[in-house]
Amino acid sequence: MDITRRAIAAMPDSPIIDVWRLGIGRNDVIGLWAGESDLPTPQPFCDAASRALAAGHTFYSPNRGIAELRDAIRAYYARLCGIAIEDERISVTCGGMNAVTLVAQAIIEPGDNVVCVTPSWPNILRAVTIAGGEVRSVPLGYGDDGWHLDVQQLIDACDARTKAIYYASPGNPTGWTMEAGQQRQLLEFARSRGIAILADEVYQRIVYDRPYAPSLLEIASADDPVFVINSFSKAWLMTGWRMGWLVYPRAMLGTFEKLVQFNTSGGQSFLQAGAAAALNEGEAVVEAFVARCRGGRQIALDRLRAIDGLHVVPANASFYLMFSIDGVTDTLEFCKRAVHEAGVGLAPGSAFGEESAHQIRLCYARSDASLTEAMDRLETLLHKRR
Repeated sequence: MDITRRAIAAMPDSPIIDVWRLGIGRNDVIGLWAGESDLPTPQPFCDAASRALAAGHTFYSPNRGIAELRDAIRAYYARLCGIAIEDERISVTCGGMNAVTLVAQAIIEPGDNVVCVTPSWPNILRAVTIAGGEVRSVPLGYGDDGWHLDVQQLIDACDARTKAIYYASPGNPTGWTMEAGQQRQLLEFARSRGIAILADEVYQRIVYDRPYAPSLLEIASADDPVFVINSFSKAWLMTGWRMGWLVYPRAMLGTFEKLVQFNTSGGQSFLQAGAAAALNEGEAVVEAFVARCRGGRQIALDRLRAIDGLHVVPANASFYLMFSIDGVTDTLEFCKRAVHEAGVGLAPGSAFGEESAHQIRLCYARSDASLTEAMDRLETLLHKRR
């Protein structure tokens, strides 16, 4: 007997998964569908985790993470942004998605709505729905100069039932970045209305026109209704580790201690030792990875722009590009064809919201050779359509 909640039963898989299932495990497919690099985690991070494992760090860990990692997170913010974060405001999480789930559980009640900047990574929006909330989308605009947000439109979308505003900066799938002035405008509004802001800063370091993207933590106080999510997955090449962190308002320490208890009871201490090493010793890794992605971005931009009938939206952050193709209205079907006929894995824009259903996402966090081969294959496939 199936007694699944109706909201869960009605929830479809992400279209990304529909495409991924067609090609995962195939050596002849170049996968540009997922948000990860083709580089393994750097050896020093792995060595730190291995040493902790060998030393017997296999017991339950503190709910908010080991002190070594929390200290490394605080030192990282002080070094990067020049800001001091109280230890009591930090919880280590089992990935960025776990952090989002914890916030949703903490603040959303049935009937609440969350105003979300879209296109957006679908898992974030699903977390709102699972918690019983309603997603209200405010789409980004775009043109030849990239993506842009009308902050007033975001504000106007809020009503008496709005519990939170969500945005990712830099964004997935767009690479759009919210500048400090817009952050200030949004924070002032949120303060005045008692609305929470959920800021996804997972791609904060993967930017090409500055050292890092502005963080809401640089302007928010410890008592503001602000939740900032980050992850080791992207900039430190640790997607499979499922490690992240959450910074929350000072008054909610007890809330998140309870929620971590009842969700995961804390993470693995030996993996957290590897994450601490990533923050303490990994700056050169981050810089080298960003430089590699900068080169990949240029390859992808140049090649996509040279294809007739293909329209790409530029971005100065993350490791994605969004593009559309004249005559392609069903991007899921096109992405399936790309796997079968070209051996290239892409993500259909329908995964990220209705407003991007006509677009396709490409992840360029690959080697130059792999990315060039993928562009050759994609160009051949598009020429066949003609």
